[in-house]
Amino acid sequence: MRTILFDWDGTIVDSVPALFETDAAICRKIGVPFDEAIFRRLFSPNWRLMYRSLGIPEERTEEAVQVWAATFRSDRTEPFPGVVEALIRLVSAGYTLGIVTGGSRREVEPQLERIGAGDLLTVRVYHEDTDAGKPHPRPLELALELANATRPDEAVYVGDALDDMRMAAAVGVRGVGIVSMLADAEELGAAGAVESAASVVEWVERFLGDLDADAPKHRDPHAANRRPPAP
Repeated sequence: MRTILFDWDGTIVDSVPALFETDAAICRKIGVPFDEAIFRRLFSPNWRLMYRSLGIPEERTEEAVQVWAATFRSDRTEPFPGVVEALIRLVSAGYTLGIVTGGSRREVEPQLERIGAGDLLTVRVYHEDTDAGKPHPRPLELALELANATRPDEAVYVGDALDDMRMAAAVGVRGVGIVSMLADAEELGAAGAVESAASVVEWVERFLGDLDADAPKHRDPHAANRRPPAP
């Protein structure tokens, strides 16, 4: 297992509250119902799919996009505490890391550099890179191709949305669900997550700890024949 891929919003950066406020502004403008329960039930990283689920008419999509551009401040998003350090640990352990996100290259690339993850998350797939977005398998398949990962079952995808886990399951990648306001551990498991964690930091700690525990213990074959030092 050498490839670990991540969702971006709500997984690496703490942006879900800002996404909620932005979608609320869009729905007020369009005139469709919206509250936290609706957001939680209908959320998808695929913004076109989510707009349709919210009941935003196709002919008003551009209007919704304009509200998004005026409301969502990607330059103010911050990484979850300790997440960059966790990514550094994975890279140091020899893993190829990347992101598969429904966000745009124009919006996410500056964030990557700002938080110091540009050299860590080297495989990147954005919404404009494929015709179909999450939960369709194509974005994750493309990321595996870019990472030269020939065995999907030897890769990991970490995300906080149900569609993240559905995409991972469709590709045959090990899905790790991050619990958030979007979904609890049981819901993530039902969507295809093999395991879940409260944060990327918690999962990395557990993942690397498990690897250390499984590593063979090297024993000195001559130790049993050595005499203890004289008193």
